[in-house]
Amino acid sequence: MRLERYVYQTSRGGRMDCPLEQQARIIRDASPRFASQLRHKYGQLNARAVQTDLEPNHGRQVATSYIQNVAEWVGGIAGAKEALWESERPALDAAIRTLVLSLDGARIPMADSAGDREARVGALSLYDSQGERQHTVSLAAAPAYGKAEFKPRMERAIVRLKRPFPAALSLGIADGAATNWAFLEQHTERQLSDFYHATEDVAKIARAAHPQAKAQREQWQTEHGARLKHQPDAVATRIEEATQLAERRTLSQQVRDDLDSARTDCSNHCHQMDDARDVADGLPIGSGVTEAACKTLVKQRLCASGRRWKNTGAKIVLSLRALTPTPGRWTQFWQRIDQFGAECCC
Repeated sequence: MRLERYVYQTSRGGRMDCPLEQQARIIRDASPRFASQLRHKYGQLNARAVQTDLEPNHGRQVATSYIQNVAEWVGGIAGAKEALWESERPALDAAIRTLVLSLDGARIPMADSAGDREARVGALSLYDSQGERQHTVSLAAAPAYGKAEFKPRMERAIVRLKRPFPAALSLGIADGAATNWAFLEQHTERQLSDFYHATEDVAKIARAAHPQAKAQREQWQTEHGARLKHQPDAVATRIEEATQLAERRTLSQQVRDDLDSARTDCSNHCHQMDDARDVADGLPIGSGVTEAACKTLVKQRLCASGRRWKNTGAKIVLSLRALTPTPGRWTQFWQRIDQFGAECCC
């Protein structure tokens, strides 16, 4: 359908303005609704797959360059306005007792560097007194922007989420990466090494305890994993057991190396492995929310077979995808674009 409209340009030439397009909130020649559809589809699929979906299912023949142009425009707004536009939380069913902060990384294949590089992922979750998760905000940053942008973004999100719950306990949960703990120690009252990473160390010690007997090894691992979760002195016991097992000369080099790794992890993080205390207090002990964010935000879209990313493209896709998991976040973001217009937002 053709629609006549007036455009204006200064006597010096240059850019033309179209008041009708501005009032209609047109985004790169797309209506607001179509731009929103493209944003959602491009966040899940590559441009060619979006093109293939649009023609039979929506009757729209669109070039892949146009799909990328519109989606990247919206993604650029998301990246630029995240620090300024604060989303309202949905109504919560219970009083908040704990704020859990967690960090992790997910490696993605890059086109402009050798091999993979790590995208940063963070999750901020609110838990009630029963240990039930009530709300989560997920963030992700492309590799080139991880150090420069991710930590300030996390800090802003932490401040916003803490503000209504000043009495809530702030708990940091992560794996053994030193950079994670350096950040979390600044923003949390307590820190806990992720329980499921700790059980990997138990598995390594179990392999040294029963290198040949699989059934006995699995039983040992189950029993000692339960002790790690419920006995206050379990970590010290694991270190002592690993030290004694290391004296066995019959262990293979691989088993011995794994045993040394487990003993080192337990020794370095014993002050962050009081799972029994947190279980007794009804607190979460795992970073599964962040692990899931690594998979759903990063891996599913950016690590498909044959994909290679430039930093700008990865940043835009992650900005689009991060708006979806948190309830209400995308709707509120789009309402602001609809209110002010994409050109004004940019």
